[in-house]
Amino acid sequence: MPAYALAAATGDAAIPLALLLVFVSAKLMSELFERLGQPGLVGAILAGVLLGPHVLGWLAPAPLLGALAELGVMFLLFRVGLEVRASELLRVGGTALLVAVAGVALPFALGWGLAAAWGMVNSAAIFVAAALVATSVGVTAHVLEAQGLLHERASRIILAAAIIDDVLGLIVLAVVSSVARDEVNVLGLAVTALVAAGFTFIVARFGTPTMKRLLPRVEARLRGTEAQFAVAMSLLFALALLAVYAGVAAIVGAFLAGLALSEVVGERVHQLTLGVTELLVPFFLVGIGLAFNGAALVQGSTAWFALAVVAAAVVSKLAGCALGAARMGRRNAFRVGAGMVPRGEVGMIVAQIGLRLGILGESVYGTVVVMSIATTLLAPPLIRFAYRDAGPRRGTRQSSAPGLAAGLD
Repeated sequence: MPAYALAAATGDAAIPLALLLVFVSAKLMSELFERLGQPGLVGAILAGVLLGPHVLGWLAPAPLLGALAELGVMFLLFRVGLEVRASELLRVGGTALLVAVAGVALPFALGWGLAAAWGMVNSAAIFVAAALVATSVGVTAHVLEAQGLLHERASRIILAAAIIDDVLGLIVLAVVSSVARDEVNVLGLAVTALVAAGFTFIVARFGTPTMKRLLPRVEARLRGTEAQFAVAMSLLFALALLAVYAGVAAIVGAFLAGLALSEVVGERVHQLTLGVTELLVPFFLVGIGLAFNGAALVQGSTAWFALAVVAAAVVSKLAGCALGAARMGRRNAFRVGAGMVPRGEVGMIVAQIGLRLGILGESVYGTVVVMSIATTLLAPPLIRFAYRDAGPRRGTRQSSAPGLAAGLD
């Protein structure tokens, strides 16, 4: 039964029923995958596939679920930011820049070449290429945080490179969209790039010192309960909003908010943030699965093209990002490459723009969605393999959600 039919049949119970289905199915599938020795988050994503319109048809992507999913990934990145010191992240900035640039250039070139070789017109080929560019750091951050591996140097480079990657991806998408509409505005693109890069650098560089001076003063004037948590949430939403206005994703602002507060807030803020994250992250993971359409893999030549795009997406990020981190040694370079593989919702956003502009057809759009889902599913086992000889730092906070932490050990 499609989601709209489910809503019509249940009336006022539609919203709590949808929340129940998503949350419980995500936890149960996570538990199952944990018991099978697999990453629990893969089980949560597959729960979305099963519930989605292309299998059981109980749920479909909807505004409410989308909003909860966006909140989930924002809190996830905020929590990750709380575990990382800004000074440590800035120290790996040079290597992270090389990783991000190589991890954008090679996927774009390989994606464009593959699509062109398949006979696509140039405008469609560059949209396919753009979909391969940006990394979705949500899944990688979840795996690293749950395994207690955020302290690893390779992990810090992944996080920093993913932030830079977001800025570069924004520029690529703006250029591609402008070319497709024959409305290239070099000055406008340059201003957007400078604003996005400037916002990210300023918050990363000056956020922590500013909050060290500001937070105690603000907290001293507040009389409500959980005052520090209230300030933290205010900063989270404020920087997420400013990030959007600056031209980058809201999750970048959420991460930077956590980064600014990482050396300032107490344990209570960490605990409360963990509770909210555990509630909302299943909606993010299930939302990825709801968009999956396996039919794109069984439509003749489209199936072969989808497999080729998935292979290109994995190989290009692995090779490109590992090349950018080559001076760290082969082991860490491979870890960085593995952590940058998932495209998640970023690739699907690019595909949606191409579909809306009439540049991508339904089959190519479906192929990009399959690529986004496939790289997201491949990332957790790939990261586990890359970090197989690394252990969590003693005392590191780890997620307590079944299948999301223990299933990754």
